[in-house]
Amino acid sequence: MRIKKGDTVYVLSGANRGKTGRVLNVNHEKQKVLVEGVNMRKKHQRPTQKNPKGGIITIEAPVHASNLALYSSSLGGPTRVSMRVIEEGGKKRKVRICRKTGEQV
Repeated sequence: MRIKKGDTVYVLSGANRGKTGRVLNVNHEKQKVLVEGVNMRKKHQRPTQKNPKGGIITIEAPVHASNLALYSSSLGGPTRVSMRVIEEGGKKRKVRICRKTGEQV
């Protein structure tokens, strides 16, 4: 999966299509991503010591990674990503490259 925590992503399909948000959490086993402000759901919460009143709260629900694309601020929209191995100081490491512009993400 080429999406990491802290990335800005664009929703490609579903009820939230066209929204952008910051990635809060990534679950690689289930290929689910938690995005800030996207796929908001209501949850009924019983009273606890932290929240003595309880009630209905709004939380983000995970989105499948196939419905997301990395958002490129230089393009102002979504972009596809490829991986490239670069050598820095004698060490090899993988970096993500924007397919349209060729710049490092």
